[in-house]
Amino acid sequence: MKKLFFPLLAVFFVLSAIAHYAHMNTVFQFVVSAIAVVFVAGFLGKSTEAVSHYAGQRLGGFLNATFGNAAELIIAIFLVKEGLFEMVKASLTGSIIGNLLLVLGASAFAGGLKFKEQKFNVHLAGQNASLMLLAVIALFVPAIFVKTEHIGGTDAFRMSEIVAGLLIVAYVGWLIYSMITHKSFLEDHADTQAAHGEVPTWSKSRSILFLVVATVMVAFVSEWLVGTLHTFTADYGMSELFVGAFIVAIIGNAAEHSAAIMLAMKNKMGAAVEIAVGSSLQIALFVAPVLVFVSLLFTEQMDLIFTTVEIAAIAVAALITTSVSRDGSTTWYEGKLLLLVYIMLGVAFYFI
Repeated sequence: MKKLFFPLLAVFFVLSAIAHYAHMNTVFQFVVSAIAVVFVAGFLGKSTEAVSHYAGQRLGGFLNATFGNAAELIIAIFLVKEGLFEMVKASLTGSIIGNLLLVLGASAFAGGLKFKEQKFNVHLAGQNASLMLLAVIALFVPAIFVKTEHIGGTDAFRMSEIVAGLLIVAYVGWLIYSMITHKSFLEDHADTQAAHGEVPTWSKSRSILFLVVATVMVAFVSEWLVGTLHTFTADYGMSELFVGAFIVAIIGNAAEHSAAIMLAMKNKMGAAVEIAVGSSLQIALFVAPVLVFVSLLFTEQMDLIFTTVEIAAIAVAALITTSVSRDGSTTWYEGKLLLLVYIMLGVAFYFI
């Protein structure tokens, strides 16, 4: 099967491209694109793991999250250009709670079935918890003040700009803190190539190249697959909020989900946490604020005022994730708890 992986990856990627650009039957497009996502997810997972051998679990997970969110940012910019702000905010919400609950939950559950307890840097877990709380506060404050004090128009957008700027400052500071000044303080010291007794599949340069190629493939396949959903959502009468927060978010991040689970099953929970929690933090502290400033280039501007339901969902996800991960260890049972909360939110969003 390993020998057939790359030929099948190429076949289904090309087939999904043909189906999309030739405007074939929507169901056929959905099926081939979904299969292509599975193979592309595997490719991204292998690439991330290879990079982690050279860069360490933290940086490898960070690169995976960054490349994945870069593709999502590009798609979101096009949605902002079209003025589809509610869909953008819903998809951002879905990405945040999906990474915190679905990705981390599935990773902890799958890894926990194989290993009794999986540990990662406890200091990193604590810092992640603080940043998640900051993200919740940053989204809550503008929304509650705008809605209770009836702030609107230009003032609401100015408030969004200021908060967005502060979030970007916080994120840049976190990168400096975690990657430069306190890098050794937050890294997994047990994360060495010799400790795992593994030999990298590819060279360092090839691993990085494959990570970039895999990310580009993820962006294309995800967009093709998401494009087929409009027919299904129309037929089943799903709300725009549910589609954006759950269906689009799950499919758009499928490859990242797969990579985190694969790493957790190899007892590399540090990298899985970096992908799951790190990706959520990157979306909340960087992607969402950047979209506010990007919208200045277009006719209509996007503010940072999320709905009460979206803020509640993010707050619930941050609360349970902090409770589960703050001790720097996870088990299959804790993973199950995260998945159950995600299902609860999904059911609630479906009935909106």
